[in-house]
Amino acid sequence: MTDPVGDLINRLKNAQAVGHERAALPYSRLKEAIAQKLSERGYVGAVAKKTKKRGDVLEIELAYRDDGTPRIRGAERLSRPGRRLYRGAGEVPRVKQGLGATVVSTPKGILTDREARREGAGGELLFSIW
Repeated sequence: MTDPVGDLINRLKNAQAVGHERAALPYSRLKEAIAQKLSERGYVGAVAKKTKKRGDVLEIELAYRDDGTPRIRGAERLSRPGRRLYRGAGEVPRVKQGLGATVVSTPKGILTDREARREGAGGELLFSIW
């Protein structure tokens, strides 16, 4: 797989589009860290690592609003394997005037745009979600 972050985003969006309760995908520490940040912001529910016969699996519980619509309305991949996108702490973009989040890979770990500005850490802009 050449783009694990893009795969994570697409699996979450596709699972929510068909109304699944959870999404399962191959485990990696990067995907787990991203899923934990999404869980903290309320875009997904619980995140768990499961051991299966063919390897570890990351199981993510999907979150829906009271009316049944998905919590994730949209997501856009910013940095790609063929075109990496880096920004300093003061240049990390806000999404939907602060209602969304940009997920950033920094030397301090995976952070949201707000956390990156507060910590003064720039890095690779992985994706925006709203």
